[in-house]
Amino acid sequence: MSDPAGPLGAVVLAGGRSSRFGRDKLAEVIDGRPLLEHAIAAVQAIGPDIDIVVVVAPDAQPALPTGVRLARDARAFEGPLAGLTAGMSTFAASIERVVVVGGDQPSLVPDVLRLLLGALDDGAAAAVLEIDGRPRPLPMAVRRKSGAAMAAALLASGERRLRALPEALDANVIPDAAWRPSDPAGRSARDVDLPSDL
Repeated sequence: MSDPAGPLGAVVLAGGRSSRFGRDKLAEVIDGRPLLEHAIAAVQAIGPDIDIVVVVAPDAQPALPTGVRLARDARAFEGPLAGLTAGMSTFAASIERVVVVGGDQPSLVPDVLRLLLGALDDGAAAAVLEIDGRPRPLPMAVRRKSGAAMAAALLASGERRLRALPEALDANVIPDAAWRPSDPAGRSARDVDLPSDL
């Protein structure tokens, strides 16, 4: 699968409490590197010029690879929708399409992320994967301008769930059968919530 055309952005959401994990899960080492770095590497592999921003809690101090930018939540632990809004606000106006992933997703497949971005080519404002028979909010692709505006409106209404964004944007849902050829084991659906998920 070829690299998507045009300026691209990526938001890696890394501002959660890790409350179910019991400690900072994003610092846990998997295959020789921290969990967070796996998600970053997956979006780096989409294309050479992707602008990547990692969104963290106000007082977090993660070590990031060269060229990856840092953004901070305005307030700690306001939820992933607020984190996405913080990240989206950092992109240049030239960036039209953004892929959104969780920092706790260690086995994302770059071809699946490219497929999500490509699903925006038909004019859709957002795209998500069907996983286990229902749409999941991560990973997601979104058009920057419409996604940022809708996320801000949802936050203003009191909404905090990330799932509300693709629902409000009537996201293009990529059926399981369409993305599984690029990821037969379903690795892109994996996230780490508990130590047993490592």
